[in-house]
Amino acid sequence: MAEVAYRTNASRIADEERDIRVEDYLSDKLQNSSDLANIDSLLEDVKAQQVLLQQQLLEAKTTLDENTKASVTHSDHLHQRARQFQSQQIDVDRRLMIVTQSETSDDAVRKFDSSMESLRKLDVAQEYMELLTEVESLSTRARRNFKKSPQAALQPYLRIQNLVNALKDAQPAAENAAPHLIDHVDKTARTLWKHMKDAFASEFEATLRKVQWPGKDITLNGQLEREWTDGVKKLLELQEPELKAKDGQTADNAKGEEPLVLLPLEVMAKPLELRFKYHFEGDRPTNKLDKPEYFLSHVISLLNTYDEFFAIHLQPLLREHFKKSNLAFTSIYIDSTSALLTALLPMLRRKIFALMPQISQQPQLLSHLIHELMNFDVSIRDEWNYDGGNAIEGWKGLTWEILVKKDWFGRWLEVEKNFALSRYQNIIDAPESGEIDYDSVDPGTTKPTYAAIRVNDLLETITDRYRPLRSFSQKLRFLIDIQITIFDRFHSRFHDSLEAYLARTSSIARTVQGVSREAQAELQGLGGLERLCRIYGSAEYLEKKMRDWSDDVFFLDVWDELQDRARRSTGKNLAGPMSVEDVAERTSSTVGSEEDSGALFDETAGAYRRLRVRTESFIQDMLIYSLRESLRPYGRVNPWSSLSAEFIAFLSLTSELDATVQQLNDYLSFLSKVLAQAPLRRIVRQVALAVQAFLWDHVLMRYTFSASGVAQFQRDVEVIWETMDRCLGEGQGELGMRKLKEGLVLLGLPMKIQEGEGNGDEDFGLGLWEVEKRVFRNNESGREVLDELGLEVLSESEARHVLERRIELGH
Repeated sequence: MAEVAYRTNASRIADEERDIRVEDYLSDKLQNSSDLANIDSLLEDVKAQQVLLQQQLLEAKTTLDENTKASVTHSDHLHQRARQFQSQQIDVDRRLMIVTQSETSDDAVRKFDSSMESLRKLDVAQEYMELLTEVESLSTRARRNFKKSPQAALQPYLRIQNLVNALKDAQPAAENAAPHLIDHVDKTARTLWKHMKDAFASEFEATLRKVQWPGKDITLNGQLEREWTDGVKKLLELQEPELKAKDGQTADNAKGEEPLVLLPLEVMAKPLELRFKYHFEGDRPTNKLDKPEYFLSHVISLLNTYDEFFAIHLQPLLREHFKKSNLAFTSIYIDSTSALLTALLPMLRRKIFALMPQISQQPQLLSHLIHELMNFDVSIRDEWNYDGGNAIEGWKGLTWEILVKKDWFGRWLEVEKNFALSRYQNIIDAPESGEIDYDSVDPGTTKPTYAAIRVNDLLETITDRYRPLRSFSQKLRFLIDIQITIFDRFHSRFHDSLEAYLARTSSIARTVQGVSREAQAELQGLGGLERLCRIYGSAEYLEKKMRDWSDDVFFLDVWDELQDRARRSTGKNLAGPMSVEDVAERTSSTVGSEEDSGALFDETAGAYRRLRVRTESFIQDMLIYSLRESLRPYGRVNPWSSLSAEFIAFLSLTSELDATVQQLNDYLSFLSKVLAQAPLRRIVRQVALAVQAFLWDHVLMRYTFSASGVAQFQRDVEVIWETMDRCLGEGQGELGMRKLKEGLVLLGLPMKIQEGEGNGDEDFGLGLWEVEKRVFRNNESGREVLDELGLEVLSESEARHVLERRIELGH
């Protein structure tokens, strides 16, 4: 009953859905009464759609019947194949049990697998035996042919060597199987190679003796040239598999492994090596620990002597032999000069490696050897275009091998640091180190001390010492451990000197320490000024040098590589034990950031800049204090309202100002010799403002002035301006005291200005009374009259205060 009810309900729902769709269709097609006229065409469309749907339904039923029939057929076929497979499996199990004499199929499978494994091992063993037989046959054939024709022995040997290379290449994929087989074949190849090499080398040596190698005037012609060519070719063919195998080992090259020496060059280098040992490894006078340049220059001499011979007679053979292989792109094989140098380097390595332990505890000798090695490396790279077989990175050099591969860098850095610090201390201890050097820099620039110039020279020498290094880490260690350390020590010395000066000149220090008046006068006088200028000049000089170094190509390259490594850093140290943060603290805070700004000496140059700025402020304070003290007597005199008008034309400097003018002249004369114009004007500008403030507050605003008093005051101030102008340039004195100048103009206005004789009473300018009237009227009127007088700095209130000091106005 439930099923009937369900079906009835489903049918009812389907009818409702059909009715809804019919209703929606009619509502869409018959939206108004005019659509009823098209009902016939609408019925035709519906009938046509019905016919089309019936056709599609018929096609779908036909397709379904065909697919159902195909599915049944395929299923029957699968069942049939399954029955056949089951029958075959039963037959296989039966026969397997009979063959293996087992009671169950599982036991039969295990026994059969064991038999197959034994068969596989037998096949492998057979292949091993075939390979060993082939190797033995090739070796025998090579030895037999070698007695008749050494050239004919090359082919069997090359086949064995190719087998060795193929086995080694296949071993990783085979999980390092058959190591004994590979070792046996490799030993066979090496034994055969050594036998053939010794024989070919012996023949080639005989040819070399005929041409009197290594004489200076060697000629090859006729039979000798043919023997020479034949000997070179046989040795190159013998070595070719080894060279190709070496060329594919890029990982070894990355580790700095020495390149192979061409066999012909190895043979030719033997007499050169014997000569080298005779001169530089025995008791000869040429073998001196302190003269490494002897044996290094000897190698350069060999290159100069035999380069032409090799270029003429060996270069064509190398080009012809390697032109069809990848080795044609490797300079040490295709270029005769590079090949010769590669053959000479082993004897140099042996000599240097033996020399290092002997001189490691003798700093002078160690430093000298490394310096000569770097010069040798640079010469080989630049003059002989030697790249060591690495066209991309170039030859790293013997220095790199000593410092990195043999791990002597730490000891050498220690030696160089001790030398540098010792020379630095000698510079500081020199009697004249603290004196100002007036001659070593260009005129018109700030003068440093002898010590600053010599320290800079020392640091530039240190740069030249490590500039040829190939290792970035070593360059950075030299920079930080030596150069920046010396910069920091020199800065600390100046900083301590400045602090000592401040401690002795402060009011508290004078009270506590009891500094005498004489000592105080020395600190505040020219002696103190010179002391400050030494610090200032040295700080500015070294700061500029550091800025210049930051633009040097060498330091720019180091900076770029530092930034690149710091940005890619994963927490590892950048240079020795120093992390990114440690390096940034000693060089620049922008290390590792994405900013394009920054340089290696940012932090150090910044410290010197702060020292310079602080010292400049001390110079200003010292000058201002001294001049204010000397102006005090002048501020106490009061002749300004009682001077007689009849002496205006013959005014001289007020006697109380003599000391101030003399002191100012001494200070500025000294400063103009030791400072450039820019800092000199900055300092004097502040001094001028301080003098102006004193004269304004303690003279102009303190006393009343008659016309003659104003004239005397103007004369005194003009003398101060003239003193400044002599050192700074015309008009600089007035420019630094514009407010005082305008105050004097206003204070010195005549009672009334007239044109003079013969032209009536026409006014020639503004008089004191008129100006006073307009200034005190209101601010707008006051500003107008001040503008008419050309007074730009004085405010209206200041102008009123100035006019109040004129005794004739009686305010």
